[in-house]
Amino acid sequence: MKNKKAFTLLEILLVVAAIAILAGIVILAINPTKQLGDTRNSQRRIDVNTILNAVYQYAIDNNGTLPSDITTTTLEVICKTGAVTTSSCTWLAPLTTDEKYLVSMPIDPSYSDTNFTGYEITKTANGRVTVSAPHAEQGATISVTR
Repeated sequence: MKNKKAFTLLEILLVVAAIAILAGIVILAINPTKQLGDTRNSQRRIDVNTILNAVYQYAIDNNGTLPSDITTTTLEVICKTGAVTTSSCTWLAPLTTDEKYLVSMPIDPSYSDTNFTGYEITKTANGRVTVSAPHAEQGATISVTR
């Protein structure tokens, strides 16, 4: 008889179990849910700054006058273009008209309402504008005031 060299079933099962344990540890260390939430929050930060920059570019072009849709009385939800408006909703149409300041209004990455973008805007009595993302994940507060 020839001496055959081969792996036993037990050895193969031990290697597969070790690989499975290591893969589980790596997946837990990477935490894809947290990574995806962080990515969506980064997009929200970019969108909030984009909206605020467009508001101030509009104000610069109009002798310091902000879009009339931004009020001090209530925190307004920004509507998607063409959506039905309500008393707490604004289109900020001057920002997207002729794509001069924004090509289109940014939309929150995980907000699924057909009429609203998921972002809010308000103005203080002193004229400072705040844009916020109330649907931020993982307890983050995303708000920019200028």
